[in-house]
Amino acid sequence: MSFKKLKEKIMNCHNCSLWKKSGAPVLGEGAKNAQAMIVGQNPGKTEEKEGRPFIGRSGKFLDKIFEKHSLNREELYITNVVKHKTPNNRKPTKKEIKACMPYLLEEINLVQPEIVVLLGNVAQEIPREEGITYIETYHPAAALRFPKWREKFEEAFKSFKELYND
Repeated sequence: MSFKKLKEKIMNCHNCSLWKKSGAPVLGEGAKNAQAMIVGQNPGKTEEKEGRPFIGRSGKFLDKIFEKHSLNREELYITNVVKHKTPNNRKPTKKEIKACMPYLLEEINLVQPEIVVLLGNVAQEIPREEGITYIETYHPAAALRFPKWREKFEEAFKSFKELYND
């Protein structure tokens, strides 16, 4: 499948009820042949409005972490497990996650990253592909709220940067 075909499938998806309750889905973005992929939970209000992943408060924090570790956002591929904003920014249901999982797995298949950074519990539950290194950490929203978690979040990106440079 091509990125164009995947986009078309996501834009026309009715596999769960989120398409009725939110705006357009937010697609992954970045380098189509990225060495590394960042995977979050689902878009928020700002992401839905702008149609881009991780550009709200959590995204701005993530960008600061990228800058701190000399990572170029444009060289990464950034996406979410669930492609729609959830009502009241609640955690996606198992049904919503299951509905979007084939799209995420196809993104991984198309990008062929060497490293996948999984942000938060929802992302950490995805099936793993052989030959890919996975790094699990807190979601940036959680790292912003809890200072102890922020330290571990930053440590995870330090480890990521070391792997990314190899």
